[in-house]
Amino acid sequence: MRLVIQRVLHAEVQVDGNTIGKIGKGLLVFVGAGQDDTKEIADKYLRKLLGLRIFEDENGKMNLNLETVGGELLIVSQFTLFADLKSRRPGFSEAAKPSIAIPLYEQFIKECQ
Repeated sequence: MRLVIQRVLHAEVQVDGNTIGKIGKGLLVFVGAGQDDTKEIADKYLRKLLGLRIFEDENGKMNLNLETVGGELLIVSQFTLFADLKSRRPGFSEAAKPSIAIPLYEQFIKECQ
């Protein structure tokens, strides 16, 4: 599993001009599942994500996690995190097939709630 995590003041995902996800202050997280990923691996990454102390405290030190600051999560599925760029045409053979990736992604979101 691979995550790209970005702190945001606001973020929004649109599909065909329609907003399907929107948050205020929090974390925008792109999630990619690999072929060998399991629920246990996803749970490990989720615990790590939710525990990250990447928000500043009153002293300007990155010491607070998402829950402490009352932040929100916007999670976006992103199979391209497993792109193989050895040639000019990216390969995605390391990315999990939809039959594996979709349930992992959905479980990841469910556990975040």
